[in-house]
Amino acid sequence: MTNQSGMKPLVVVIGASPKPERYANMAIRSLNAHGHEVIAIGMREGKVESIPIITEKPVLEQCFAVTLYVGPAKQAAYYAYILELHPKRLIFNPGTENPELAEIAKNAGIEVVCDCTLIMLGSGTFY
Repeated sequence: MTNQSGMKPLVVVIGASPKPERYANMAIRSLNAHGHEVIAIGMREGKVESIPIITEKPVLEQCFAVTLYVGPAKQAAYYAYILELHPKRLIFNPGTENPELAEIAKNAGIEVVCDCTLIMLGSGTFY
């Protein structure tokens, strides 16, 4: 699956970390290795390989997926942003499950997936 420019769809990672042992970092590297365009949003600026971690919430078009690596207590700050992006899919990685946000996303027509981005990429089920 590619977009009009021939690149794989855009994926926004919320909860990005420059620490290589963090699952968000591993997911960013794996998404990048699979050819995805990745926007990494974190609490602090940094880098994951060549991908900058930003703290702002950029306006983006044609976002395929948002994958969460922040717990429910910190997600409220991203509710409106996620809805503005209107991704096709919102992925709750283990430990990030949030029934309130899931319901909001479903009501906005966003597919909600409770799964691990790394496993989905590795098993070929990310699409």
